[in-house]
Parts: sequence; C-alpha cells; structure tokens
Amino acid sequence: MAKNRNNTQKVQQKADKKRAGTRTRNWTCIVYPTEGEPSAPENWRDILDNEHIQWIESPLHDKDINPSGEPKKPHIHVLMMFDVVKTFEQVKELTDALNAPIPQKCNGVRGLVRYMAHQDNPEKHQYPVSEIVGHGGADVRELLKPSSSERYQLIAEMMDFVQERGIVEMEDLIVYARHERFDDWFPLLCDNSAYIMGALLKSRRHRNSPRINWETGEVK
Repeated sequence: MAKNRNNTQKVQQKADKKRAGTRTRNWTCIVYPTEGEPSAPENWRDILDNEHIQWIESPLHDKDINPSGEPKKPHIHVLMMFDVVKTFEQVKELTDALNAPIPQKCNGVRGLVRYMAHQDNPEKHQYPVSEIVGHGGADVRELLKPSSSERYQLIAEMMDFVQERGIVEMEDLIVYARHERFDDWFPLLCDNSAYIMGALLKSRRHRNSPRINWETGEVK
C-alpha cells in the first residue's frame, strides 16, 4: 500500500513539474457550481470577470455519464483566453479561487467550444449551443461558424428539406429555421446562403417542366 502511494506521489510530482513549464494564452478548467466538494463560490463568475479577460462558459453539464454508467457531478467547462501568455502557476492561482481542479492548456479553442455542446460527440448528451455564454467580449458565434465543408452540408440539408416539405417561399424556410434550427440553419441564412436558397425556391415556385428523381431517374 505504501509503495503504491509513493508511486502515485512520484507520478503526480512528475506531472506537476511538467505543467510548471507550460506557458500559453488559452487555458481551460472545470467549475462545479452545485453543492458538495469541490464546489465553486457563488461569485465565481465575478472572480473571472474581474480579471478583465475574454472567457466562455459551457451549459451546465448535468447529464454526462461516466464509463461505469454512473452520472458525473454537474459541472461547467470554462475557457479562459488571455491577451498574453500565462504560466501554469499564474492560472492555477486563479482557478484555486474558483475551487476548481488543476487547469489545463487549451490546444484548440474552436474544438473546446464545440465540445461544450458535444457537437462532435453524438454519443453524448447534446447541450444547447445557445447556452454557451461568452464574457468579456468573447464571440461564441464567431468561434462556432461552420467550415466550408460544414456550410455546404448544411445548405444541402436545407435543399432536401424544402423539396421534401414542398416549400416554395423563403419566409417559410426562414421562420422554420428561426424556431427549429436557430443554431445552424438560421445564422447561415442570415449570413451567406440566402441567395442560393432563394434561387432554389424561386425555381421551384415558377417551374413548369417535369422534375427528375435523381436517385431513380424517374421523370414526374
């Protein structure tokens, strides 16, 4: 037992030594806002705001499950983006004030923000993107803008949707997107895909020639 404890301490000391040399601008930690140990102080958001940095908080992750099948303690993922590089010790001083576990270097800001809603992990509970909150001027929507390939995929989804539902008016598509697909279709329509979708709807509205089913080759 003592030998195992000594080995654990050595591993921890080695990890701490490695972290001590870490310097980067973007850091992440987990905050536990509910009662119990560890638990963040009630004013934990004020503590971060008083640093005058850009930071982002995830929705409350209260439906995550451990590999054992047991529910994880409700928690919030926090991304801190400093104007200059910070050492592990400097950031730990801040996260200690939050009663948070050891902070970690963030290797990818966009990837972490997407993880806050489990966007790339369909096997996990999907949290609302709209509940990801930016502080200090952090622009969550800019970080979540789809890539070119993702944008084309979303446009293809909208095209399939209007054809399957028989939609011919832009208003119907926009109203649906606003209420049902606010996190992906709606901003895409507002920013840069309204022209192509408008052209498609106009063509459907005025078309008199037969339509071709491209999967079967059937002409209707």
